[in-house]
Amino acid sequence: MYIYNARLLYMNKVNIAEARANLSRYLARVEAGETITLCRRNVPVAEIRPIRSTPTELRPIGIDRGMVIPDSFFEPLPEEVLSAFGSGGGSEPGGGQGRGGQAPANRRFGIGGE
Repeated sequence: MYIYNARLLYMNKVNIAEARANLSRYLARVEAGETITLCRRNVPVAEIRPIRSTPTELRPIGIDRGMVIPDSFFEPLPEEVLSAFGSGGGSEPGGGQGRGGQAPANRRFGIGGE
């Protein structure tokens, strides 16, 4: 058993036979916040640790209300930015652009099969 004084966190190594014989006792300790390391012949093979509790409050819906995406967001990147990513603006067949020099709508928003 290791004791970390800063957090008083106990970490136990338990062989599988011992855990099987006293499972309810070890589960109670896990529920209290401890982590149990299961060992097979003193070799660690698994950990039993508490799972995070579910949130008590629902996440707010519509937290982006009022957010405006400027038209410049959809404009092509400058040549120096494209070259930093190894794309000189036209390395893809067709330049990666749709009609009129703009990215097709399905690629602009990351949807579709392409």
